[in-house]
Amino acid sequence: MIGKLLGNRYEILEQLGGGGMAIIYKGRDTFLNRLVTVKVLRPEFTCDEDFVRRFRREAQAVASLSHPNIVSIYDVGREDKTHYLVMEYVEGDNLKNLIRGQGRLQPGRAVEIARQISEALQHAHENQIVHRDVKPQNILITRWGRAKLTDFGIAREATAATLTQTDTVLGSVHYLSPEQARGETAGPQSDIYSLGVVLYEMVTGVLPFQGETPIAVALKHIQEEPARPSFVNPSVPPGLEKIICRAMAKVPHERYQSAGDMAADLESLYATVAGEINRAVPVDEFATRVISPVRPAEEEIKTQAGGRRVKRRRPGWLWAALIVLCLVGVSLAAFQYYVNVPETTVPDVEGMTLEEAQGILQKQGFKNIQVTRSYHPSVPQGRVISQDPPPETKVKVTRTIALSVSQGPEYRTVPDVIGLQLKDARIKISQSELNVADVQERFSDRLQGEVLDQDPKPGARLSKGSGVILYVSKGQQPVTCQVPDLTGLTLDRARAELERVKLKLDENVGRATSTDYLPGQVISQNPAKGMEVQEGSSVQVTISNGPGPARRLARVEAKIPDDKKEHELRIVVKDVQGSSEAYINTHPPGETVIKEVPYYGKAVIQVYIDKKLVGEKSVE
Repeated sequence: MIGKLLGNRYEILEQLGGGGMAIIYKGRDTFLNRLVTVKVLRPEFTCDEDFVRRFRREAQAVASLSHPNIVSIYDVGREDKTHYLVMEYVEGDNLKNLIRGQGRLQPGRAVEIARQISEALQHAHENQIVHRDVKPQNILITRWGRAKLTDFGIAREATAATLTQTDTVLGSVHYLSPEQARGETAGPQSDIYSLGVVLYEMVTGVLPFQGETPIAVALKHIQEEPARPSFVNPSVPPGLEKIICRAMAKVPHERYQSAGDMAADLESLYATVAGEINRAVPVDEFATRVISPVRPAEEEIKTQAGGRRVKRRRPGWLWAALIVLCLVGVSLAAFQYYVNVPETTVPDVEGMTLEEAQGILQKQGFKNIQVTRSYHPSVPQGRVISQDPPPETKVKVTRTIALSVSQGPEYRTVPDVIGLQLKDARIKISQSELNVADVQERFSDRLQGEVLDQDPKPGARLSKGSGVILYVSKGQQPVTCQVPDLTGLTLDRARAELERVKLKLDENVGRATSTDYLPGQVISQNPAKGMEVQEGSSVQVTISNGPGPARRLARVEAKIPDDKKEHELRIVVKDVQGSSEAYINTHPPGETVIKEVPYYGKAVIQVYIDKKLVGEKSVE
């Protein structure tokens, strides 16, 4: 597909990834000169009407939506057997990779992402669209931190038409709502439950339910309560835990009644949670610190009478004043250190090596640099994938700068699929998180559809999502032969002529009136004479019903050589009846012989003397 131009407009640049039913490519709109995402239905599903309908449904679902947190669809098309969608190109990564790279997200970041997706779902639900597959893999995070919901491939309109479609459970089992796991109707509350699971995973770094099989996980969604988020991660605020638990309620009516309600709660919580994360650490009155020694409250003085020492207590107000002064001093110091801090613009370090990025940030005054590492298919190892806060943001120099650094591509071992049927080979390659880039057919003695070879070979290492070329048998190479000319033959003679070259006469014989051929003769044939066909192919003929051509006479004049010898005269007629000898006899030298010979239709008349052709003419 790389380099192909779809719809005479969209140039395929590179493969970005793939799912169970489609392959995702990065493309360029040659009309508008902008990058786009092209989603192409996998070739093995183009003949499956159910998959094609689901693919078109995604286009219809997203086309009715317009929201900044939903990936926009630009175009939908079909070229030959290729079905494709053209969508907005989002430069960034999906939320699943972000969680894998960081382990878990700060509560403020998680709340903001969940709020944006809640608003996207509210917009979809208002347009009667239920996503049914909300999961981190379907949430894209742009370079600027905006969350965008994508992949409406199994979305359905939330109408009565969906109530009977419960025989198949679609979606990702770790994020399924209990009612989806039971095969019941998926409504807006199902999307809210799935978003609750996503939020749980963002703040804890783990999924609420795990199991050895998909069925085991689905049963846990139905029967079990997950561990409270604060038990997994004690830094989860109580307000956020309450939102997660409500969204993940087992019974739909106990959840948020709309995604908009959930978004409102998240927004109310965001200011508090974000403030707790971003504000300066408060001064702890009970923290251990070095202070100047304090003299005893009582001091000994001598009295004038007898030099005896007496104890005198300092006034209480003096101690109060000292404490107030200390607190004011500490507060001023904290203000200077934490609050009265200069602001600066965050430089753009994405794409740089970690050492270069740290050097530039430190030169700008940033000392708190947090580094996380994750795999990336295109960013070279050791270079910065993304940064938070984004470039050109105004922040205080005490702000922590989070850098996501590439570990390079995540590699997979190419499995051995030689000898498997193509369908099984695709499944095995997909299980290794690779794709089938191309299928090339070859003639061989192996069964049709069997994989003959692969590139790269088994055991090779490829980056995750890369493509494997398969060479597949299309059966034995057929033997071909030329179709003989059957025109004018009877059925029996035509059948014998075909059998001679290992072809068959089609028993479905056509008949037609003809004045050129006698009744019972072949008028026409399909394939035509001289065509190359496979051995064993059938040839269909049409037979004349008559009346055929009329009998005519042709005048033939022949001069016998005058050499004092007798000579043999022979006249041959070739017409629709075939080749026949019309006259043969011996004549004296010098004689002129005149004969009338019969013929039918078009004919060629040949004159032989002593078996040597001396004359020929065509007649009609």
